Amino acid sequence: MPLILPGNVGSATAATGYNVANSCMFNDGDSAYMHRTPSAGNRRTMTLSVWIKGSSLADGTNNILGQYNSSNENNSMLLTIEGAGKIMVWNYTTDAYTMDIRTNRLLRDNSAWYHIVVAVDTTQATASNRVKVYVNGVQETSFAVASYPSENLELFLNQNVAQNIGTQRFGSTVSAPFDGYMAEFCFIDGTQNAVTDFGEFDEDSGIWKPINVSGLTFGTNGYYLDFEDSSALGNDVSGNDNDFTTVNLAATDQSTDTCTNNFCTWNILDSFYSSATFSEGNTTVVTPNASLTYATGTVGLSSGRWYFEVQPFDPSDDNNIGIVDHVSTSNGGSAGELQFQPRGYAYRQVGDVYNNNSSVSGSWAAYSAGVTIGVFVDLEDNKIYWSRNGAMQNSGTGVTITAAASTDTGFYFPAVGDYNTGDDTTFRTNFGGVSSFAISSGVTDDNGYGTFEYTPSVTVDSTAKKFYAICTKNLAEYG
Repeated sequence: MPLILPGNVGSATAATGYNVANSCMFNDGDSAYMHRTPSAGNRRTMTLSVWIKGSSLADGTNNILGQYNSSNENNSMLLTIEGAGKIMVWNYTTDAYTMDIRTNRLLRDNSAWYHIVVAVDTTQATASNRVKVYVNGVQETSFAVASYPSENLELFLNQNVAQNIGTQRFGSTVSAPFDGYMAEFCFIDGTQNAVTDFGEFDEDSGIWKPINVSGLTFGTNGYYLDFEDSSALGNDVSGNDNDFTTVNLAATDQSTDTCTNNFCTWNILDSFYSSATFSEGNTTVVTPNASLTYATGTVGLSSGRWYFEVQPFDPSDDNNIGIVDHVSTSNGGSAGELQFQPRGYAYRQVGDVYNNNSSVSGSWAAYSAGVTIGVFVDLEDNKIYWSRNGAMQNSGTGVTITAAASTDTGFYFPAVGDYNTGDDTTFRTNFGGVSSFAISSGVTDDNGYGTFEYTPSVTVDSTAKKFYAICTKNLAEYG
């Protein structure tokens, strides 16, 4: 069956019920965030609930929610993912922490959706009841630091100063912006909610999943951001109209990659031989100058029919777009070039297809910067096809995918790479959840999932075939 890499909590293929349609993609390179200045609210009792899929959870600090005094940096409250991946919730007043909660749990899986709930009630007599942190429906009990607020402490959050989603901000300075996706962002003013107000365990899969929160009482300063209006991503749908102003966020930052339908992206932990760089929700990868490098997707495939699109920039004759067995490099592959891999299938910029350093007979056009390459992976008939700006290459005749050797995993991963180009090479990618390049046509697969430039349903080898976006809902049906 297709494989989602381990740790993909919150993205179960078996989960059913409530559907989350959209998320918001924050690219840290854009310093993207939202802000709002609320009226004074309840500063002792509140709840935050948010689903996140971090693009760089273990690579730098990611701030989720922050509130700072514009005139005094020492007064602040923040929810963040530390550089190592720990959840940190803190309140800082007059040069001292008055609350400092840091989990031992590390959120490191950049392919996973995580649900985080922070439920606060400082009026509680028992210190550990004043701040409760949940991950995927389970309360955290193991902490690197557990300094709880004093009884009846008024936190800095929820007062009449700027509140920021996706960054901490002091004046005009944006610091450690969030990198990745957020969905179902809820803030409750005046109530310490139970985690079951926001989610439940799927009775079939046992995996935590979201539920409809629209019926909750949000309180005066409460809000619910569902990100379903691409023209107003900060729109509050709680009924309070506590809308946020967006900064460096555009309609194209709305994504269908959500906690109920997780899409493939590039795997930040799995670039081979030399460090590639990733951005735009891990849909853009840059392979470095004069390096043997390829990057792979977060989802492995062994059955079904699948489609994704890639736009290369600064391509050289050694740019490669295709698929690869995840461990092929341990089975005799030369260095990090995709075309050399025993189980790698690569469409090269000069207009040929390679497998295991051998040219495959056929007719493929050369491609240049900005051309859209469609990749069609047929693991029912064991064929792979490519298109160039919607035109099927090699007259729609596929290249045979060979049977797996005993030393292979049998799972194929989307892959891009280059070899000693002399320049950095950028691969902008569309797996269907969010695209790192402009989409004009906006077609979906036959199930209505993904948004693509060209149709995933094509005639190849004289047969009409339907190919699908690599996402968990499709994996559940066709995997």
